[in-house]
Amino acid sequence: MTNPTMPQRNNEGFLEDAYAWDEQVAEVIASEDGLSLTENHWEILHFLRDFYKEHEMSPPSNRLFVKAVKEALGEDRGNSIYLMQLFPGTPAKTACRIAGLPRPTNCL
Repeated sequence: MTNPTMPQRNNEGFLEDAYAWDEQVAEVIASEDGLSLTENHWEILHFLRDFYKEHEMSPPSNRLFVKAVKEALGEDRGNSIYLMQLFPGTPAKTACRIAGLPRPTNCL
């Protein structure tokens, strides 16, 4: 069953239009992954949205995602263990999907 207010997504669950995103959309996508978004999640999601606005792309890989978070938010947040705890699996891919951004180019 699809949510009528949900923007169009591709077959991997990424939004077709990154600008159709809002926090309600993020909540729906996160819940599909079994995640309940906390303040820590929102900090990373808003960071990714800002990154996208500035660079017009998602961080292209997990390694660059971790590095970008470290530069912006510090070492305690910019490490792969912290990000994997928030976004299980492939953190860059999961976080970008929830943030309504395109799929990172180098993530499997």
